[in-house]
Amino acid sequence: MLTKTIEFKTKYGQKIKVHGIPVMKNDHPHWFTVNMRLRLYLGGLHKQGPGTYSFREYLKRTLKWSEFEKIYQSEELKSNA
Repeated sequence: MLTKTIEFKTKYGQKIKVHGIPVMKNDHPHWFTVNMRLRLYLGGLHKQGPGTYSFREYLKRTLKWSEFEKIYQSEELKSNA
């Protein structure tokens, strides 16, 4: 699974970094769930203050384990390629 990192400053100048955000296409079955959870998570981070946060750990705590595995499943490489 390919992930990305977002780094931004709040209106008060606090620097926030969020890593572990899954990259997926709009037609992915879990795209809407991840997008809405990310919006909620980022909204809550404005109140917590500066620092580095893991979106992956947040999803581990909030989603069912089966849904979490479907989002972060990694494709197995064939023939060690």
